[in-house]
Amino acid sequence: MVRFSPTLRKRRGIHRAGALLLFSSGGAKQHAPREVVLWNWRRIVLLGISLALAVGSQFSLVLVIPVLLVFMLYLAPGRRSAALVILCAASAVGLALLFTAYFFHPGMFWQSLKHARLLSGSMAALGMKGAYLQMLTEVRASGPVLVLLVPAALVTFILWRRSRYFGNSAPLLMALLFLALRVASPHDRDSVFALIGVVFLFIFVAGILADLLETQARELTAAVLTGLIAANALWSLIRLAGIR
Repeated sequence: MVRFSPTLRKRRGIHRAGALLLFSSGGAKQHAPREVVLWNWRRIVLLGISLALAVGSQFSLVLVIPVLLVFMLYLAPGRRSAALVILCAASAVGLALLFTAYFFHPGMFWQSLKHARLLSGSMAALGMKGAYLQMLTEVRASGPVLVLLVPAALVTFILWRRSRYFGNSAPLLMALLFLALRVASPHDRDSVFALIGVVFLFIFVAGILADLLETQARELTAAVLTGLIAANALWSLIRLAGIR
């Protein structure tokens, strides 16, 4: 994963790394939508497959599309039209893949879309203490390392200005969004919001740790990280052994 680290900017002169490369295959001039699609077709196909897998697993994850659009427009302020074309093309690829999963039966596909639930939550759940406890229990089930590292990473993110850049802020915002959606839908047993929130928490923690490994405390950070990973691996093996 390409990260928007100040260190990368300083050492390699990258001013807009990562996602901006998605839109900057030519010069500064504007290009027709057809050229944008042809130059970025591999990225479009990859994004389309990702969207199909996400929405296919749970229809409410279609909410990631407007979030993606916001991030893409933020990262490429000078190529917003190209960003919109790429996202629309990727969405079309994802829709085509979902249609393929229904063996090209338009009636069956249309009925599935009609009965799909966008969100099953309610604003009232955000005021329920039990909904937050349930979400925290699901997050804690991912392992003790996350329980220890997330608070430490949050404190580092708040106090250390260098760590507050897009590469760390984006996964944190996404984690908070999906965890909030899980709180808002406490009675949905098939919800994957907590799981996705945990994934983004791991990405956030990994970004903070990567920044700490570039400081003078890299040896201490590496030692602590190695110990925590080993402990988490042992905990996972013990949990697996207990499954009948």
